[in-house]
Amino acid sequence: MVRAYTRRDYIRKTPNSRIVQYDMGNLTDEFPVSLSLAVKEPARIRHNSLEAARIASNRLMQRAAGRMGYHLKLRVYPHQIVRENPMATGAGADRVQSGMRNAFGKPISVEAIVKKGQRIVTIDCEAKNFEEAKVALKRAGMKLPVPCRVVVDKGQDLVK
Repeated sequence: MVRAYTRRDYIRKTPNSRIVQYDMGNLTDEFPVSLSLAVKEPARIRHNSLEAARIASNRLMQRAAGRMGYHLKLRVYPHQIVRENPMATGAGADRVQSGMRNAFGKPISVEAIVKKGQRIVTIDCEAKNFEEAKVALKRAGMKLPVPCRVVVDKGQDLVK
């Protein structure tokens, strides 16, 4: 997907991203199993969808493996600014609005542009927590506006 044209001269302030953390769990240990959530087609994913996916998967992994039994990493960052040109409605709207004249729009949100096959969320864990990690990534995929699949990056021989 091609990045949208954004003329930064007209944008005064970039909207804040709602994503709180990008790395959760145990950041120091090395885990034998690694799973990722990969998108099946190119898409634009808004910051609040990414945050919802992060919360859903992190909560399940925290309950299953404990605070230090996994490492969850959000691998995309929302850079693209989303704009809208809000149209006035109601009586007298035609006198207030200028239609499509100067229709650059106001920034309302930020989104991440992802390519086909790109990994969005990665979970590293022990082999005993493999099934929980798989379920956590599936739940994260439900929060995203694009079809996703779970990919085993490392430790396939340990989980069979």
